[in-house]
Amino acid sequence: MRVLVVEDKVKLAAILGRGLRKEGLSADTCGTGEDAIWMAAATPYDAVILDVMLPGIDGFETCRRLRSEDVWAPILMLTARESIDDRVAGLDSGADDYLTKPFSLRELLARLRALTRRGAAERPTVLGVGDLQLDPASRRVWRGEAEISLSQKEFALLEALMRRAGQVLSRLDLLEAAWDQSYENRSNIVDAYVRRLREKIDRPFRAQTLETVRGAGYRLREDSP
Repeated sequence: MRVLVVEDKVKLAAILGRGLRKEGLSADTCGTGEDAIWMAAATPYDAVILDVMLPGIDGFETCRRLRSEDVWAPILMLTARESIDDRVAGLDSGADDYLTKPFSLRELLARLRALTRRGAAERPTVLGVGDLQLDPASRRVWRGEAEISLSQKEFALLEALMRRAGQVLSRLDLLEAAWDQSYENRSNIVDAYVRRLREKIDRPFRAQTLETVRGAGYRLREDSP
Protein backbone atom coordinates (compact mmCIF):
# COMPACT_ATOMS: atom_id res chain seq x y z
CA MET A 1 0.00 0.00 0.00
CA ARG A 2 1.34 3.45 -0.92
CA VAL A 3 0.10 6.29 1.28
CA LEU A 4 0.39 10.07 1.02
CA VAL A 5 0.69 11.83 4.40
CA VAL A 6 -0.28 15.52 4.27
CA GLU A 7 0.82 17.08 7.59
CA ASP A 8 2.53 20.44 8.13
CA LYS A 9 3.95 19.51 11.54
CA VAL A 10 7.33 18.14 10.49
CA LYS A 11 7.80 15.99 13.60
CA LEU A 12 4.36 14.37 13.34
CA ALA A 13 4.78 13.80 9.59
CA ALA A 14 8.09 12.06 10.25
CA ILE A 15 6.58 9.90 12.99
CA LEU A 16 3.69 8.87 10.76
CA GLY A 17 6.02 8.15 7.84
CA ARG A 18 8.29 5.96 9.98
CA GLY A 19 5.35 4.16 11.55
CA LEU A 20 3.77 3.37 8.20
CA ARG A 21 7.05 2.17 6.71
CA LYS A 22 7.69 -0.01 9.77
CA GLU A 23 4.39 -1.74 8.99
CA GLY A 24 5.51 -2.41 5.42
CA LEU A 25 3.70 0.47 3.74
CA SER A 26 5.25 2.98 1.36
CA ALA A 27 4.74 6.53 2.62
CA ASP A 28 5.33 9.92 0.99
CA THR A 29 4.90 13.12 2.98
CA CYS A 30 4.20 16.76 2.20
CA GLY A 31 3.25 19.79 4.25
CA THR A 32 0.72 21.73 2.17
CA GLY A 33 -2.53 21.11 0.38
CA GLU A 34 -1.12 22.52 -2.84
CA ASP A 35 1.69 19.93 -2.79
CA ALA A 36 -0.80 17.18 -1.98
CA ILE A 37 -2.89 18.01 -5.06
CA TRP A 38 -0.06 17.72 -7.58
CA MET A 39 1.49 14.69 -5.85
CA ALA A 40 -1.82 12.79 -5.76
CA ALA A 41 -2.45 13.65 -9.41
CA ALA A 42 0.99 12.32 -10.39
CA THR A 43 1.03 9.17 -8.24
CA PRO A 44 -1.73 6.53 -7.82
CA TYR A 45 -1.84 6.44 -4.01
CA ASP A 46 -3.88 3.77 -2.27
CA ALA A 47 -4.87 6.18 0.52
CA VAL A 48 -4.32 9.76 1.68
CA ILE A 49 -3.88 10.86 5.32
CA LEU A 50 -4.87 14.52 5.35
CA ASP A 51 -4.53 17.00 8.21
CA VAL A 52 -7.24 19.66 8.46
CA MET A 53 -5.09 22.55 9.71
CA LEU A 54 -2.67 23.26 6.86
CA PRO A 55 -0.97 26.46 5.71
CA GLY A 56 -2.49 27.91 2.56
CA ILE A 57 -5.59 25.94 1.62
CA ASP A 58 -6.89 23.87 4.53
CA GLY A 59 -7.66 20.16 4.56
CA PHE A 60 -11.33 20.63 3.67
CA GLU A 61 -10.50 22.61 0.53
CA THR A 62 -7.65 20.22 -0.32
CA CYS A 63 -10.06 17.31 -0.11
CA ARG A 64 -12.60 19.04 -2.35
CA ARG A 65 -9.93 19.84 -4.92
CA LEU A 66 -8.58 16.29 -4.90
CA ARG A 67 -12.05 14.98 -5.67
CA SER A 68 -12.57 17.62 -8.35
CA GLU A 69 -9.30 16.42 -9.93
CA ASP A 70 -10.69 12.85 -10.00
CA VAL A 71 -8.44 11.59 -7.21
CA TRP A 72 -10.61 8.89 -5.62
CA ALA A 73 -8.14 7.27 -3.22
CA PRO A 74 -9.71 6.90 0.25
CA ILE A 75 -9.00 9.98 2.41
CA LEU A 76 -8.57 9.80 6.19
CA MET A 77 -8.72 13.26 7.74
CA LEU A 78 -6.77 14.14 10.90
CA THR A 79 -7.71 16.99 13.17
CA ALA A 80 -7.41 18.31 16.70
CA ARG A 81 -10.98 19.60 16.40
CA GLU A 82 -13.68 17.50 18.00
CA SER A 83 -16.85 19.39 17.05
CA ILE A 84 -19.54 17.62 15.08
CA ASP A 85 -19.62 20.52 12.59
CA ASP A 86 -15.96 19.93 11.72
CA ARG A 87 -16.51 16.22 11.26
CA VAL A 88 -19.49 16.88 9.03
CA ALA A 89 -17.47 19.42 7.01
CA GLY A 90 -14.70 16.87 6.50
CA LEU A 91 -16.99 14.11 5.35
CA ASP A 92 -19.02 16.43 3.12
CA SER A 93 -15.84 17.70 1.46
CA GLY A 94 -15.21 14.16 0.19
CA ALA A 95 -13.31 12.44 3.02
CA ASP A 96 -14.02 8.80 3.83
CA ASP A 97 -13.13 8.77 7.52
CA TYR A 98 -12.15 11.11 10.34
CA LEU A 99 -9.61 10.62 13.16
CA THR A 100 -9.21 13.06 16.04
CA LYS A 101 -5.81 13.86 17.52
CA PRO A 102 -4.24 12.48 19.62
CA PHE A 103 -4.63 8.99 18.14
CA SER A 104 -2.81 5.69 18.24
CA LEU A 105 -0.88 4.42 15.23
CA ARG A 106 -2.65 1.07 15.63
CA GLU A 107 -6.05 2.70 15.16
CA LEU A 108 -4.84 4.74 12.19
CA LEU A 109 -3.51 1.59 10.52
CA ALA A 110 -6.76 -0.28 11.20
CA ARG A 111 -8.78 2.55 9.66
CA LEU A 112 -6.49 2.61 6.61
CA ARG A 113 -6.95 -1.13 6.13
CA ALA A 114 -10.73 -0.76 6.37
CA LEU A 115 -10.75 2.12 3.88
CA THR A 116 -8.56 0.40 1.31
CA ARG A 117 -10.72 -2.72 1.44
CA ARG A 118 -13.50 -0.58 -0.02
CA GLY A 119 -11.34 0.40 -2.99
CA ALA A 120 -11.14 3.74 -4.75
CA ALA A 121 -14.49 3.86 -6.50
CA GLU A 122 -15.58 7.23 -7.81
CA ARG A 123 -17.52 9.09 -5.11
CA PRO A 124 -18.07 12.65 -6.31
CA THR A 125 -19.22 15.17 -3.70
CA VAL A 126 -21.27 17.01 -6.35
CA LEU A 127 -23.36 14.97 -8.78
CA GLY A 128 -23.30 16.06 -12.39
CA VAL A 129 -25.18 15.06 -15.52
CA GLY A 130 -24.20 17.33 -18.38
CA ASP A 131 -24.56 20.90 -17.10
CA LEU A 132 -27.05 19.82 -14.41
CA GLN A 133 -25.37 19.76 -10.98
CA LEU A 134 -26.60 18.67 -7.54
CA ASP A 135 -24.77 19.13 -4.23
CA PRO A 136 -26.22 16.78 -1.56
CA ALA A 137 -24.38 18.57 1.28
CA SER A 138 -25.61 22.11 0.59
CA ARG A 139 -28.84 20.86 -1.02
CA ARG A 140 -28.27 23.06 -4.07
CA VAL A 141 -29.18 22.34 -7.69
CA TRP A 142 -28.10 24.36 -10.71
CA ARG A 143 -27.88 24.11 -14.47
CA GLY A 144 -25.04 26.08 -15.96
CA GLU A 145 -25.00 29.33 -13.96
CA ALA A 146 -28.70 29.21 -13.05
CA GLU A 147 -29.74 28.10 -9.57
CA ILE A 148 -32.84 25.86 -9.44
CA SER A 149 -35.11 25.89 -6.38
CA LEU A 150 -36.57 22.47 -5.51
CA SER A 151 -38.78 21.21 -2.73
CA GLN A 152 -37.49 18.51 -0.41
CA LYS A 153 -39.22 15.71 -2.35
CA GLU A 154 -38.21 17.10 -5.72
CA PHE A 155 -34.61 17.23 -4.53
CA ALA A 156 -34.75 13.63 -3.24
CA LEU A 157 -36.27 12.44 -6.51
CA LEU A 158 -33.66 14.21 -8.61
CA GLU A 159 -30.82 12.93 -6.42
CA ALA A 160 -32.03 9.35 -6.88
CA LEU A 161 -32.17 9.81 -10.65
CA MET A 162 -28.74 11.48 -10.83
CA ARG A 163 -27.05 8.80 -8.75
CA ARG A 164 -28.16 6.28 -11.37
CA ALA A 165 -28.06 8.46 -14.47
CA GLY A 166 -28.66 6.57 -17.68
CA GLN A 167 -30.54 3.79 -15.88
CA VAL A 168 -34.29 3.26 -15.96
CA LEU A 169 -35.83 3.58 -12.49
CA SER A 170 -39.28 2.18 -11.87
CA ARG A 171 -41.92 4.07 -9.91
CA LEU A 172 -41.25 1.70 -7.01
CA ASP A 173 -37.53 2.52 -7.14
CA LEU A 174 -38.33 6.21 -6.91
CA LEU A 175 -40.93 5.74 -4.19
CA GLU A 176 -38.38 3.89 -2.07
CA ALA A 177 -35.77 6.59 -2.68
CA ALA A 178 -37.89 9.65 -1.88
CA TRP A 179 -40.89 8.56 0.21
CA ASP A 180 -41.57 6.47 3.27
CA GLN A 181 -43.62 3.27 3.45
CA SER A 182 -46.92 5.11 3.84
CA TYR A 183 -47.11 5.51 0.06
CA GLU A 184 -48.28 2.56 -2.00
CA ASN A 185 -46.77 1.51 -5.30
CA ARG A 186 -50.00 2.21 -7.15
CA SER A 187 -49.97 5.85 -6.05
CA ASN A 188 -49.47 8.37 -8.87
CA ILE A 189 -47.38 10.62 -6.62
CA VAL A 190 -44.20 9.82 -8.58
CA ASP A 191 -45.76 10.85 -11.90
CA ALA A 192 -46.91 14.15 -10.39
CA TYR A 193 -43.48 14.96 -9.00
CA VAL A 194 -41.73 13.99 -12.22
CA ARG A 195 -43.92 16.51 -14.04
CA ARG A 196 -43.00 19.18 -11.47
CA LEU A 197 -39.33 18.31 -11.80
CA ARG A 198 -39.43 18.60 -15.59
CA GLU A 199 -40.97 22.05 -15.26
CA LYS A 200 -37.96 23.16 -13.21
CA ILE A 201 -34.89 21.33 -14.55
CA ASP A 202 -35.77 20.95 -18.23
CA ARG A 203 -38.45 23.22 -19.64
CA PRO A 204 -36.86 26.61 -18.75
CA PHE A 205 -33.60 25.44 -20.34
CA ARG A 206 -35.14 23.80 -23.43
CA ALA A 207 -33.59 20.52 -22.31
CA GLN A 208 -34.98 16.98 -22.39
CA THR A 209 -33.03 15.38 -19.57
CA LEU A 210 -35.78 13.56 -17.70
CA GLU A 211 -37.51 11.08 -19.98
CA THR A 212 -40.33 8.59 -19.62
CA VAL A 213 -39.58 5.00 -20.61
CA ARG A 214 -42.98 3.62 -21.47
CA GLY A 215 -43.99 0.66 -19.32
CA ALA A 216 -40.79 0.81 -17.27
CA GLY A 217 -40.35 4.12 -15.46
CA TYR A 218 -38.12 7.16 -15.80
CA ARG A 219 -34.55 7.84 -16.78
CA LEU A 220 -32.23 10.82 -16.51
CA ARG A 221 -30.43 11.06 -19.84
CA GLU A 222 -26.68 11.50 -19.71
CA ASP A 223 -26.75 13.16 -23.15
CA SER A 224 -29.63 15.61 -23.18
CA PRO A 225 -30.65 16.49 -26.77
